[in-house]
Amino acid sequence: MHSQKILFVDDDPNLLAAMQRNLRKQFSFDTALGGEEALTLIKSSGPYALIVADMQMPGMDGVELLSKVRELAPDTVRVMLTGNADQLTATNAVNKGRIFSFLNKPCEPETLRFTLEAALKQYTLVCVERELLEGTLAGSVKVLSEVLSMIDPVSFGRGQKLRDSVRVFGQWLGMPATWQYEMAALLADIGLVSVPPMILRKLEQGIDLTHRERDMIEQAPQIGHDLLVHIPRLEPVAKSVLYQGKHYDGSGFPADNVAGEDIPLGARMLKILHDRAILESEGIVKKRAYDSMKARAQAYDPVLLEKCFLCFEAFLENAISANRPVLPLAVHELQPGVTLVSDIKTTGGVLLVAAGNRLTEIMISRLNNYSNYDGIKEPIYVQ
Repeated sequence: MHSQKILFVDDDPNLLAAMQRNLRKQFSFDTALGGEEALTLIKSSGPYALIVADMQMPGMDGVELLSKVRELAPDTVRVMLTGNADQLTATNAVNKGRIFSFLNKPCEPETLRFTLEAALKQYTLVCVERELLEGTLAGSVKVLSEVLSMIDPVSFGRGQKLRDSVRVFGQWLGMPATWQYEMAALLADIGLVSVPPMILRKLEQGIDLTHRERDMIEQAPQIGHDLLVHIPRLEPVAKSVLYQGKHYDGSGFPADNVAGEDIPLGARMLKILHDRAILESEGIVKKRAYDSMKARAQAYDPVLLEKCFLCFEAFLENAISANRPVLPLAVHELQPGVTLVSDIKTTGGVLLVAAGNRLTEIMISRLNNYSNYDGIKEPIYVQ
């Protein structure tokens, strides 16, 4: 059941007291004396289904407050209470706060009740739609990532590590939601499904690619973008995948005029985290990694680069932990969710899943098939 709490915000304590008297038997709500107190309540006691804010308040007016609420809690329905319903006020409120309704002061009790009930119904509809879409998105992303895990386990493992690092980095930056950036990280290499396996093996082994093979790799972000862009609500994810290799100065793929902060934020984060992960895999860490990346100033968002090394002082997120025991298992003992401490290879030496991956049901099914057909080196070390 979704929360149906309402937050009334006004600088007049008498008006808030009147709200308490008239509405407490019909609605569950809190009150706040001004915008700052309202924002504190949203962070500590939210989410609220509905916020009703007075337009004219000292310090932070209703338009500024509702625009901040829109960023902090985008699902919360926003209503403005105003005694100054001029055209400029209405325009600012609609453009900045995306309000659901205006209420004029003084407001008739019946009108207020009708508006509150309508706004709460709107909130329920928004939440149901979001849950439906997120469920569809989660299913779509799961299928795509499973396909990638079977075709290119190294890229899938890299995506898992990037996703974990993006989540931590986004939370450290104070982002209200990181799911789009996490999906972009997990699916950053989905375009590689179009590349022949023998070329992927050459890439993983550090063997020089031909010009044509290099073109296939460089075009993978475009193919990834084209796979994702038609899935509802994944358009921003697709953009981040497309621009993940773009340099901050505008050079790199794709060859267009997009540069600087016009490059999607998710792509700028991915560029930094991906390149830092490569340096870590080569043993270049901490200050050496920072100095190496800072020397390539044209490649990275300078502010994000600084913050990345403040957030991760030593290393990026790693699924392998020194604080958890390592277990040796046979293939038939593997369970979804365990993290590989060692690579899984066939008896012929072909890499199936790289260390650091968290196993899924599909990956385990694939490993069982290989075990029955070609044989797999055991034991497999997991956490």
